[in-house]
Amino acid sequence: MLQNINPFQQPVHTGFNAESTAQEVINGISLTGKTAVITGGYAGIGLETTKALVSAGATVIIPARDIEKARQNLAGIENIELEKMDLIDPDSIDALSERFNASGRKLDLLINNAGIMWVPLRRDSRGIESQLATNYLGQFHLTAKLWPALKKAENARVISVSSYGHQMAPFDFEDPNFENRDYQTLLGYGQSKTACNLFATALDEMGKKFNIRAYSLHPGSVYGTDLGREEPIDLYIQMGTHDIDGKIKPEVEARLKTIPQGAATTVWCATSPALQNIGGVYCENCDIAEIDLGQIKHRYDEPSTIRGVQPYSIDLENAQRLWKLSEEMLGFTFDAE
Repeated sequence: MLQNINPFQQPVHTGFNAESTAQEVINGISLTGKTAVITGGYAGIGLETTKALVSAGATVIIPARDIEKARQNLAGIENIELEKMDLIDPDSIDALSERFNASGRKLDLLINNAGIMWVPLRRDSRGIESQLATNYLGQFHLTAKLWPALKKAENARVISVSSYGHQMAPFDFEDPNFENRDYQTLLGYGQSKTACNLFATALDEMGKKFNIRAYSLHPGSVYGTDLGREEPIDLYIQMGTHDIDGKIKPEVEARLKTIPQGAATTVWCATSPALQNIGGVYCENCDIAEIDLGQIKHRYDEPSTIRGVQPYSIDLENAQRLWKLSEEMLGFTFDAE
């Protein structure tokens, strides 16, 4: 096995597949009495994840940047609580965490689902590149601050919704904020998702003594979300998924996942009994992913080939190095004891 790589990083043949839906995955599972936090749980696959967990009996807290949009999208769904929070605003993360911890409640599931994709170069108030700040450092910060509530659950799971996009770039430890290299949105996105994978790797190592297990995942190529609203159409044309008029090719669209299928792996990671004694793995299609050593031939116009996990993104040494850098960038220590 590869050095510094979790030996459990290999498919376990769950009986589910790329076409399985969130409701199929959670069928027969009870979450009565469980509490979940789902960032971005009011749109796209996050909303579908919320619906699935609520249907199984969970109470779901949804931190939202756009409260009004969240309220509209969640209308009619019971057992949810809305909280104001923006992942790129550290003060709002602190405020939400303080409110939750002060309530004395335990936290059974933390699903770091919210993110941005392929945006122009922007920086937050700290000078951190926006995809790194939102997709990774925000979830590191939120997880750190909610750690006491996760420990109270005594059997918690932390899920990082990552992406196949981690294959676009390893983490650049020398210049994560594009201060000394040209900004390319795909590289920014890729390293932010590599960071998600590394976070789950390190977090599981730290958390398993408290029965807190961590997972990262690729939801699949999903049609119908608004995640790509700022993506340059030229990128899609270059990848072969869209025609020269900017329209998605029908044969590609037909092979993309629906939103209920896109949420299935998140729900599987959050609830599957198959992961009871396994953590720190990257998952896809409701199973643990295969390590990509060059044997998988990828084609963006064939979504079924967009799979596999790069070793650099699940390497424990890289993960521990990133953990220390993250604490330096955020200016606090993640006290995992």
